Amino acid sequence: MTDPDPREAGSPSERRGSDRKKLIVDVRFEGGDGTGIANTRDIGSGGLYMTTTAPLDVGVPIAMSLSIGGRSMNIRGTVVYSDPGHGVGVRFRDLDPEDEAFLTGELEA
Repeated sequence: MTDPDPREAGSPSERRGSDRKKLIVDVRFEGGDGTGIANTRDIGSGGLYMTTTAPLDVGVPIAMSLSIGGRSMNIRGTVVYSDPGHGVGVRFRDLDPEDEAFLTGELEA
């Protein structure tokens, strides 16, 4: 029996636990050695992808502030995918139930 090739594990979209919607909003973030402003590329109730050149490694905790549809949210997460020089995928941690309900409703509309 051979070990599976990690390159065949599937794309990030195949591994995530929630659907995402294409949406571009500004994100202020702090995590690892990076602090700054990025843009989301897509977002869902479980996480987001943000474009940034900041060096954020997989496993790094990150704090984010963003506003969608007039609602400001402060969200904590963990970097689960990194494309150095381009961006990172973030899985939300301990998402406020009201923020989760808002994201679910807003992104399904």
